[in-house]
Parts: sequence; C-alpha cells; structure tokens
Amino acid sequence: MMGQLPGGQQRLFYSFNLEDHVPAQHLLRSIDQCLDLSDLRAYLADFYSPIGRPSIDPELMVRMLVVGYCYGIRSERRLCEEVHLNLAYRWFCRLGLEDEVPNHSTFSKNRHGRFRDSGLFRWLFNEVLRRCMAAGLVKGEGFAVDASIIKADASRQRGLVGDEVDWSDPKLSSRAVREYLAALDEEVLAEALPKKISLTDPQSRWTAAPGGPAYFAYSTNYLIDTEHGVIMDVEATPAHRTAEVDSTRTMVERVETQFDLTPERLIGDTAYGTAPMLAWMVEEKNIEPHVPVWDKTERKDASLSSNDFHWNPEANEYHCPTGKPLRSE
Repeated sequence: MMGQLPGGQQRLFYSFNLEDHVPAQHLLRSIDQCLDLSDLRAYLADFYSPIGRPSIDPELMVRMLVVGYCYGIRSERRLCEEVHLNLAYRWFCRLGLEDEVPNHSTFSKNRHGRFRDSGLFRWLFNEVLRRCMAAGLVKGEGFAVDASIIKADASRQRGLVGDEVDWSDPKLSSRAVREYLAALDEEVLAEALPKKISLTDPQSRWTAAPGGPAYFAYSTNYLIDTEHGVIMDVEATPAHRTAEVDSTRTMVERVETQFDLTPERLIGDTAYGTAPMLAWMVEEKNIEPHVPVWDKTERKDASLSSNDFHWNPEANEYHCPTGKPLRSE
C-alpha cells in the first residue's frame, strides 16, 4: 500500500543524537581523532579580558575554519550558514541542535584582532606538525620547496598604475592600504611601488601565468619533508620570484628555530638555482642543493654572457672580448 509522511514536525519532544547521524567513515571523524585543541584557551588567555560578557569559544571558531578549509568554503557568511544546516558540521564543532552559530562578522573581528596578534594560526600549525613528528612522519633529512600561485580577490579592471595613486586621499584609508603603506619605507615608497596595483588588495602582485591573462595574485610557498610529504612550513608572499626564493630562507630558519631541525639536502626547481641562494645553502647552512643552476649564458640585451669571456691560463684570469682582464675586487 502507498505510504504517507507522518507529518511529525510539530512534536514537542524528540529523541535525537547527533553522534548517530554522522557516518563512521566521514572525513570530519578522522580529523576529530587527531585534532587536539586542549591547550588553545590557555594560549589565548592573555588576549581576552578577565571581565565582561563571555566571548564566543575560540575552539568553536577554529573548528568552523577547519570545516571551511576542508570543504572549500571561502565565504565566512556561507560557512556560518553551512554549519547551521549540516549535522556533521555541527557535530564536529561541538554544537547541539539548538546551539547558535556565531555571526560571520565575529570571524573577521577575530582574524584581524586577537587571532593575528597572538599568532594563533602559526601556533596551531606547529602543534599539528609536532604531532606528525611524534608519529614518525617527519624524517628531516630532505626538504623540498615550491610555490603555488593563488589568485587574489581583486579585480583586474580596477588596477591602477602605482605612481599615479594619491596615497593621501582619505578614500584610500582602508585597513589593507594602511597595512601596505606601513610595511614600506617612506623613502623608497616610489621605488617599491609596482607597475600596477590594486587598491582593494595592494599587497597582491600583478602577474601573468603562462598562457593566460595577467591578474593580481599571491604565492603560497611550501617547505615539505620528502619522506611522507608533510608540510614543514608555509610562507605567503606577493607573486614575485625574488620574494618566493627569499621565503625559503625564512622557512628553513624558522623550522630550525622551532624544532631544531635542518635538512641535509634541499630540492627545488630552477627558480631557486641563483648564485646567492646556492651560496646560502652550501656555505651558511651546509645543505646539499638538489637544484638546477639558473643558466644566464644566453643574453637578450647588450650585456656580455659568460661565454664571451676567455680564460688566460698564463695570467690566471679571464679576459673580456676587448682584451681587458676580469678581476674580483
């Protein structure tokens, strides 16, 4: 016989357990087994006032951000909506059916406030890495480094020429612009400005990916242990080759400081094969470089290439095409 919905949505009492409605093989169950935030409140204690109304639990916000990362939810407003509706998300965030989800503005205030001031995300990253090291997933002998281009949330059409921007205009007093200007030395402001800049996100860099149109972007630089592919450190920079290469030093030295761990070898592509970078690896850090040397013998300008200089064994020196000796000062 044909069934019919009971229409019991108006019942006063329910017997309901979120635990019974999250599949055993759900991704969030696996993450929850490894995610330990027991020290989170103690770490953030100095950044909260001892008086006043209780704040949103910081562990709840971190768990919600983990959900957003795992499921590609970039909008904080949409993240709050999804956690409100999805039973598995509620279970992972330790929320009951009747518990309220924080307002999306709470995330923005904490991201640019106490989370940034306290370095919370770096602390959380290091805590996860320590657990990976304790589980034997990090060997520490070989590291690999590379960068990924991340498109910035900035319009290509609204980019301006850097030297034509009136930075004294009160309309430009946004947080992003203030932070950008604060990071620059006033004396070299004009020299540091790129050819094209976004006033929405001035720290992003105008770049062109091979075979595609130019856009504003960042570089996410990763330092990876080669044994099990565990990420040892991350550094975000503007999408600029020099900044990407320099970030390698920052990441290697930070891992050395935090975990007393220096690799025996470092793997990278040609972008890291510059003379200063190779000298830093070999002479300062005693790291064996597994990096192709950046070949600059082919010149497209009027400068001389290395092949234009000839070795004079009698004088023990190189000579340029005009016959003049090349000596190091």
